[in-house]
Amino acid sequence: MDTHLHHEELHLQSSDLLRDVVIGMSDGLTVPFALAAGLSGAVDSTSIIVIAGIAEVAAGSIAMGLGGYLAGKTEQDHYNSEQKREYDEVANLRHREIEETKEFFANIGLSEDLQNRATEEIAQDTDKWVDFMMKYELGLEKPDPKRATKSALNIGISYVIGGVVPLSPYFFVDSPITGLKISVVVTLLCLFVFGWFKSKMTGVNPFMGAVRVMLIGAMAAGAAFGVAKLFEM
Repeated sequence: MDTHLHHEELHLQSSDLLRDVVIGMSDGLTVPFALAAGLSGAVDSTSIIVIAGIAEVAAGSIAMGLGGYLAGKTEQDHYNSEQKREYDEVANLRHREIEETKEFFANIGLSEDLQNRATEEIAQDTDKWVDFMMKYELGLEKPDPKRATKSALNIGISYVIGGVVPLSPYFFVDSPITGLKISVVVTLLCLFVFGWFKSKMTGVNPFMGAVRVMLIGAMAAGAAFGVAKLFEM
C-alpha cells in the first residue's frame, strides 16, 4: 500500500516537472530564435545579435520563472483558502458536511448502513475529514509547499537551455545571414525533437506534434525576419 502511494507521488511530481520543462523550453527555443532571425535581417553584426539575444534570454528566463512562481503561489493560496473554509464548515456546519460525506459514499455505491458507518469513522478525525473533503468534494490535491520555487527554477533553467540553441551559431560566424542559416537548421531540428518527445509523453501523435512545434517556430522566425526586412527597405 505504501509503495503505491509513493509511486503516485513521484508520478505527480514528474508531471509537474514535465509541464515546467515544456513551458520553458518551448518559449526558450522560439522567442530568441525569432529575435535572432529578425535582427539578422536588420543588422550587419553578429555581436549585436549575440548581446541582444543574451539580454532577451536573461530577461525571458526571469519573467517566465516569475510567472511559474506566481502560478505556484496562487495554487497554494487557493488550496489554503479552501482548506480554511472547510475547517470552518466542519466546525460550524457539521450536519451539512456529514450529509455531503454520506452523499459521496452513496454515489460510489455503498449501502446506507456503510454510508453511515464510513461517515462516522472519518468524522472522528477532523484533519483527515477535511483532507477527504478537499480531495473528493472540491477535487483539490494538496500542493507541494515548495512547488512555486521549483516551478520558477525549472521554467527559468529550461528557458535558458532552449534560448542558447538558436543563438549559438552566431558565436562562431561573422555574417548574420550565415548565422541565421545555421540557426534555422539547428533550431528547427531541436524543435522537431522537442516536439516529438513532448507529444509522445502527452499521448499525441509524435510526428504530427513534432511538425506542429517546428512549424510554429519557423513561422515566428520567418515573420520576424520579414518584418525586419520590410522596415529596412
